Amino acid sequence: MRINDNYLKLKAGYLFPEIGRRVSQFAVANPEAKIIRLGIGDVTRPLAPKVIEAFRTGVDELSQAKSFHGYGPEQGYSWLSEVVIDKAYRPLGVELKTSEIFISDGSKCDTANILDIFDLNNKAAICDPVYPVYNDTNVMVGRGGEADSRGYYKGITYLPCTAENNFTPALPASKVDLIYLCYPNNPTGTVATRAQLQTWVDYALANEAVILFDAAYEAFIRQAEIPHSIYEIPGARQCAIEFRSFSKTAGFTGVRCGLTVIPAELKGRTAAGDEISLNQLWNRRQGTKFNGVSYPVQKAAAAVYSTEGWAQVTETIDYYLENARLIREGLTTMGITCFGGVNSPYIWLKNPVGMSSWDLFDQLLAECHVVGTPGSGFGPSGEGYFRLSAFGERENVKEAISRIRTKWVA
Repeated sequence: MRINDNYLKLKAGYLFPEIGRRVSQFAVANPEAKIIRLGIGDVTRPLAPKVIEAFRTGVDELSQAKSFHGYGPEQGYSWLSEVVIDKAYRPLGVELKTSEIFISDGSKCDTANILDIFDLNNKAAICDPVYPVYNDTNVMVGRGGEADSRGYYKGITYLPCTAENNFTPALPASKVDLIYLCYPNNPTGTVATRAQLQTWVDYALANEAVILFDAAYEAFIRQAEIPHSIYEIPGARQCAIEFRSFSKTAGFTGVRCGLTVIPAELKGRTAAGDEISLNQLWNRRQGTKFNGVSYPVQKAAAAVYSTEGWAQVTETIDYYLENARLIREGLTTMGITCFGGVNSPYIWLKNPVGMSSWDLFDQLLAECHVVGTPGSGFGPSGEGYFRLSAFGERENVKEAISRIRTKWVA
């Protein structure tokens, strides 16, 4: 028996478990400390009442023979897809078919599993810094190769995103086949304009590339001119796959539900050069490797887009955005340079001069008892930055800023 040696090429443990390890170690050594967690992007507010009501209805239906549901369609129930089309996409001017939507247990899984349908020789481009799943899963399947001293893998094209380029990645200098884009961005909290996304769509069409567009945070967009979906951009149906999540939109981090959109006209090529539908390939992959999302969860997801449910969900998103404003403005008054936190629950801040990201993590934990996320954990270009999350209770957010204000040294 031989293992997949590609796992051994990963430079370090996954970012968030390492954060958990350090926090647990500190908590054991300092049991009196009240730790405020603004690091990992987990939600803290309860599910909306309308969502809970639908969830319970779904469970109750399973308790009776006449309304019991066993295996559902691996692609998700069409009634949920119809709701998503009508409430999430049609208002944007985007028309989809139910056959183009695949309900899943979360966008994290889908952004990793989508690699199943692409040849290993495809060149992938990811932004730097980036959500670690994009990078690590490419390494795991064997696309990354060996890493250099900075942590860049030779088989992956990295697109630096820093303050110097306004966190806007430049087009790759050489041809790539898979392009990961995440907007609103995790970790920087920045957004992309229509013009910027059009540039990427034009590149993908010209180079027969596929954009893997992670829109997990689109519900946090409040500026009308910022697109919520890649499909608002002309030509995107021919070159883009979109991932969405109920986790941050509706607090489903512990419930698990997301979706992937693959338009019917999106094509790839076989080794012989023949065109084939990527929708068809993903459908086969899901039918083989996935048994679908549970019936009660899909009932709850549909309730998110009900009139009452959406009002309740929006209230929670606004709560987090107000937290983001308090963090951003509180840090700014201390002279700290901040990005994001407007159309996003994440604030990306610059470290004190000369301090590494993990050193800042340790200092904030030790002196302020506040947990954030080191920027270097998102990639080499994240060094020198730090991420704070707005997913927290209001009083904790205010307390965290107050503690940081007493300890911060610019």
